[in-house]
Amino acid sequence: MSDYVLTAGSTADLTAELFEQIRVPFIGFHFELGDGWYIDDCGKTLPMSEFYSRMAAGEVTKTSQPNVQEYEDFFRSYLDKGMDIIHIELSSGISGAFNSASLAASTLSEDYPDRKVLVIDSLAASSGYGLLVYRAAEMRDEGLSLQELYDWTMNARLKVYHWFISTDLTYYVRGGRISKAAGFVGNALNICPVMKVDPEGKLTIVSKARGVRRAVKELVHQMELGASFGTSYSGPVFLSESACAETSGLCVQLIKENFHELKEDPRVFDIGTTIGSHTGPGTVALFFLGESDRT
Repeated sequence: MSDYVLTAGSTADLTAELFEQIRVPFIGFHFELGDGWYIDDCGKTLPMSEFYSRMAAGEVTKTSQPNVQEYEDFFRSYLDKGMDIIHIELSSGISGAFNSASLAASTLSEDYPDRKVLVIDSLAASSGYGLLVYRAAEMRDEGLSLQELYDWTMNARLKVYHWFISTDLTYYVRGGRISKAAGFVGNALNICPVMKVDPEGKLTIVSKARGVRRAVKELVHQMELGASFGTSYSGPVFLSESACAETSGLCVQLIKENFHELKEDPRVFDIGTTIGSHTGPGTVALFFLGESDRT
């Protein structure tokens, strides 16, 4: 049995049950909805359906990452048990959480000189981050040591491909990713931006598709181009979606029609409250593994 613990953040957008199943404790981010603050605990406190329905009704959301003290307290709970830690964190390209976790680890090294806290910048987001954590847990269970798992994860993180589409640009406009004029025209003409997470862990717009079906087809096309062994890909496929089950269902259908070697059906998760506060309803994301680093 390993003498270290693998941990992550709630923004990996797995279910609380799956986190528990793969034995990965997570630290929760925070979000404000309406006039109350909540912890992002993967939908246990506030169901995702309620979160997105309240957003759609006009309630304003804000988010905050755990502060350095919270990371210290989280890490101490395992260091006090004599365990080393590998912590995989949300991409530094979209959040300062990696810096906070790293600062906490550095501070704790003085109090626990015989222990190690290794913090990894996932360069990933949502269930793409979750896919990296999921695979890391599998490698841990295969018997990798602390350093071996750290090295494996650092090598594997850019091999998780991230592709996103959105059918509602409202929250992308609010977040400044799309101009008001472009957002107005896009919503009026049913234009869906096709986005990816680049090697720096930042979300970038690659192209635009007219209509939901074309946008979903473009997601699947990008999987055909990037997945290991193309349409013979047999690895894990994760999707995350924000209150648009019909669109994610179409994506699952097209993947199953085009990839016949999959060992299991694609897994679909909710985009969590932290990421979802910035995307709003109507976003679908597709994640898979490639042979080479994503570009």
